[in-house]
Amino acid sequence: MAMPFSTEDLSVYYGEYQAIKNISLGFPAKTVTALIGPSGCGKSTFLRSLNRMNDEIAGARSTGHIWMDGIDLASPSTDVIKLRQRIGMVWQRPNPFYKSIYENIAFGPRYYGIKNRKKLDEIVETSLRRAALWDEVKDRLKESALSLSGGQQQRLCIARALSVNPQILLLDEPASALDPVSTGKVEELISELKSDLRIVIVTHNMQQAARVSDYTAYFYLGNLVEHGETNKIFTNPEKNSTQEYIMGRFG
Repeated sequence: MAMPFSTEDLSVYYGEYQAIKNISLGFPAKTVTALIGPSGCGKSTFLRSLNRMNDEIAGARSTGHIWMDGIDLASPSTDVIKLRQRIGMVWQRPNPFYKSIYENIAFGPRYYGIKNRKKLDEIVETSLRRAALWDEVKDRLKESALSLSGGQQQRLCIARALSVNPQILLLDEPASALDPVSTGKVEELISELKSDLRIVIVTHNMQQAARVSDYTAYFYLGNLVEHGETNKIFTNPEKNSTQEYIMGRFG
């Protein structure tokens, strides 16, 4: 029986190169899973595969399964637009639209058919509150999103992802371009959001992985080397290579 959200023998290829090798990994509800490993080990490729973003890359293809509530998201018949409504994504660098703060949040709901202004107002406020940004921007909603600080822009991007009410949130090194204070706010936000969502985060920062995640998966050369509860992975990993990486001996 597949978990409500999991991969089964998932492989990803760029042309002939196999970037991800037969990975089976489950993501329990209301948890944060951190994907760690050296650069080029396949973490981000795996993350992008979960909402089919690799489909946008020329020459990329995948085999295996991505299960969500008994449906195989990897199937060619999957409606990718609807899939990305259910599985939101936030990138490494803040990428707000060249629009107002309000329009950044309202864009997704409008795209999916919500036109009522009162309803949009509610969604904008709720999304910004969930992203811990409302109090900072509630009097600036008509201003350009680009007027915000880097940390605020990243929380805006998280609010934008939340605006279509996803069940899963994918975060690709969401704090790597931010200062320590903004990083702390994003980490607090992750901890709060997991009460409603499954969250999968790619991070190079071992301390961050230890702070924010419930489970950790260690990737190396496209393989899933080890996966388990974060506390165990960081204090008593089964594989020597996991310990070597966590201790900073390579990568």
